[in-house]
Amino acid sequence: MMVIGVLRVKLAVFESTSLKDKRRVVKSLKERLAGRFNVSIAEVDSLDHRQQAELGVALVANDRQFVESCLSKIVDYMRLDRSASLVDYEVEYF
Repeated sequence: MMVIGVLRVKLAVFESTSLKDKRRVVKSLKERLAGRFNVSIAEVDSLDHRQQAELGVALVANDRQFVESCLSKIVDYMRLDRSASLVDYEVEYF
């Protein structure tokens, strides 16, 4: 059985004064998440807003409980991150 978990996250980057600042913060966060949780991640929306970011995170595994746990840990990690504030998120499983 294959389980795909997709997490869509909306972030606020309040300290960003330019798109360059935002991209630096988003790139750093993406690299930390990919390295720590072994997930695929991309900026999927709000590309031209300097204080908003939307990320898509995908995880494939053979155990739904593992996918749910991992995505939950990612949300918790993002809540504690100081570079960007978690505004909203949604999770889907396929």
